[in-house]
Order: sequence, then structure tokens, then C-alpha cells
Amino acid sequence: MSWTVTYLPEVRKDLRDIDGSPRKQVRKAIEKVRQNPLPTTEGGFGKPLGNKGGNDLTGFLKIKLRSEGIRIMYKVVRQDDEMLVIVIGARADEEVYDIARQRIIKYNL
Repeated sequence: MSWTVTYLPEVRKDLRDIDGSPRKQVRKAIEKVRQNPLPTTEGGFGKPLGNKGGNDLTGFLKIKLRSEGIRIMYKVVRQDDEMLVIVIGARADEEVYDIARQRIIKYNL
């Protein structure tokens, strides 16, 4: 089963800010994970988040692109079979987690 992928409005800019090859890797990773975005504990591809850099991100998941240093954070909306992408960005100094927390608050997720 393939889940619907939706993006918060800011994620389009996140994606535009990534150049060339890494952008392709991000798109490929999202396509792969959308086949089963559930947590790894349920047989899916998503790695569960908890407390990251003082931000409580319990209930959210991530995709790690280690070679690119990029994190994709998302939330599974089970009743809609939806994978809601919250942020795409570099992991540098836990900044991506701070941005995610701001967006979670803004959109009341």
C-alpha cells in the first residue's frame, strides 16, 4: 500500500534549498518510505523520535540520509493513510529539530 505524502507549506522551500544530487536522494527516500512510513517497531521505515535537543518530538518519525547529513521529519496520520512531512534539513547542531518543533507548534500537530 502506498501512503499519500503531504507537505507543510515551508517544506517546499526546504527542498528548494537543497542542491542537485542531495535533492534527488531526498525525493527517492520519501518515495521509498511512503510505501510503509510506519515506525520500525511496526515493520515500517520510520525511525521514532523522542526528546531531541530539548524538543519533545515523541510521535514523530525521521528518515536519515547519513551520507548527505540530511534529516526528513514526518508524522503518520493513520486515519487518512497520510505521511505529513514536517521539515527537511541538515542535522547540523540539532537545528532541524528546533525548526520541527516550531512548525509543530505553529500547525498544532
